[in-house]
Amino acid sequence: MTLETILPPERVLFDVPGGSKKRVLEFFSTFIAQNIPSLDSQEVFSRLIGRERLGSTGIGNGVAIPHARSPHCSAPIAGFLKLAEAIDFDAIDGDPVDLVFVLLVPEEADDTHLSLLGQVATIMNDADTRQQLRKAGSQRELLELITGKIREQSAT
Repeated sequence: MTLETILPPERVLFDVPGGSKKRVLEFFSTFIAQNIPSLDSQEVFSRLIGRERLGSTGIGNGVAIPHARSPHCSAPIAGFLKLAEAIDFDAIDGDPVDLVFVLLVPEEADDTHLSLLGQVATIMNDADTRQQLRKAGSQRELLELITGKIREQSAT
């Protein structure tokens, strides 16, 4: 399973209003529930917030990878958000976050979950990639960049 198969174009979001970690996670939860009828926005939000309570998913360099398991998720689901302005995400380096890659996986998806998180981390740990994503001026440009980086990473 690759990120490309679980991140359709409609889930690459450009210029998302930030405000706070809670607001961004609420926004994504509502958005994903509108796109996938089997998911409940409150349940998704509760699981994402619950994971954040265990420790921030802000991995540093302005990137966060919020992720959670969901019993209503039959296959992994991804979303990528470029925030309109950076927000405090309690990241490990203290820097505000403006690039958010969200993963939801089925309750039992252990290896898949770890593999997908690893793929996201590899892509987002590249300084050049982060810079290009931040310079994207439209949803289309953002989509092309993230899709290209995912393809490059899965080819290696």
